[in-house]
Amino acid sequence: MRIGIFTDTYKPYINGVSTSILMLEKALMKKGHKVFIVTVNPEDMSYKYEDNGRIIRIPGIPTGIYDYRLTTFYPIKAVNKIKEWNLDIIHSQTEFGIGTFARVLAKQLDIPIVHTYHTMYEDYVHYITHGYFDGPSKKIVEYLTKFYCDKTITELIVPTKKTYDLFKEKYKYDRNVYIIPTGIEVERFYKEKVDVKKVEDLKKSLGINKNDIVILFIGRIASEKNIDFLINNHSSILKKNKNCKLVIVGDGPDLEEYKKLAIKNKIDKNVIFTGKVPYDNTPLYYNIADIFVTASLTETQGLTVIEAMAASLPVVAINDESFNNVVIDDLTGYLFKNKKEYLIKMTELVNNKEKREMMSKQARINSETHSSKYFAERVLDVYKICLKGRKLKKNKTFFSRLKETVKKGLIGK
Repeated sequence: MRIGIFTDTYKPYINGVSTSILMLEKALMKKGHKVFIVTVNPEDMSYKYEDNGRIIRIPGIPTGIYDYRLTTFYPIKAVNKIKEWNLDIIHSQTEFGIGTFARVLAKQLDIPIVHTYHTMYEDYVHYITHGYFDGPSKKIVEYLTKFYCDKTITELIVPTKKTYDLFKEKYKYDRNVYIIPTGIEVERFYKEKVDVKKVEDLKKSLGINKNDIVILFIGRIASEKNIDFLINNHSSILKKNKNCKLVIVGDGPDLEEYKKLAIKNKIDKNVIFTGKVPYDNTPLYYNIADIFVTASLTETQGLTVIEAMAASLPVVAINDESFNNVVIDDLTGYLFKNKKEYLIKMTELVNNKEKREMMSKQARINSETHSSKYFAERVLDVYKICLKGRKLKKNKTFFSRLKETVKKGLIGK
């Protein structure tokens, strides 16, 4: 197949969506499919063509929300190039900007379009409204999401049942929704794949000692990730074990606020902020840790949890639908509902090495079910359904026209 992936975020950006797209792109190409990318130029207002024209980067203006840029809905300069690709299918990964372009182009060129819904936008409205008119803004987001995912696409993919329920129960979406969790290259996080010397050097650079128990969080440093929960509760964990270090990897708008919070709680020597790290280096950070934690309630899937499990880390995660289909409670980690449960389960893991080692082995085993290979196979199944539906629709249209022609007496006599 010749597949066009349209996305507002792509490497070098590091986030869940770009990771998902990279995994899908690589896995599809390994299976012999030709994959083309339409995305944003993150550097300037020019068109860029990469990998012999297989990747088009369209100019966009900064939105002020992280690194996202917004493109025009119909970049004419890119259209002729995309026509040359002769695509069988378009797979959009965003609702706005380039996502709108994907829908317009799919209709214009009569190409079926599959869409993956990645982001629970209602949880991010505050970045635009800054606390004003949140209610009406969420209604607008709901309307736009329903419009983009209902009126303009052929098939819809979501990563979790949490997102599935959003469409079926809240949005009353009456078409097919396919739950396909994003796959990752689990093998790149395996302990045996990581340079031991680099791991030890990283520990030294971060001030982590041999006897320290390292609790890790990796992600965007922003309020919706609930990182203050981890920092505020680390004081209580330290009372049970003084050798615990909380390592927070990533960058974001609230980084300085969280640094101040650690100082306020007088635990800044035991809370380490690394800032932004290159995506290629993330396996090193997982492999300095003993436990992975997250209290975020705004994930659609939480790829970092799968990455952590691939690195043989037990995971302690808040009991949210995004995680409870991945983390098997009391086997690959723990799920918690509140502060009390979090502290009980963290204290047990921190102080029970045998328990950590058992969960570590099970986490590694379970992570293999989330490989990019199976991810690509399931997405391909949706592509096939999409193409089959298009063929049936064309046949139906043909026979309807034929029937109408016969009725008019133009043929058949």
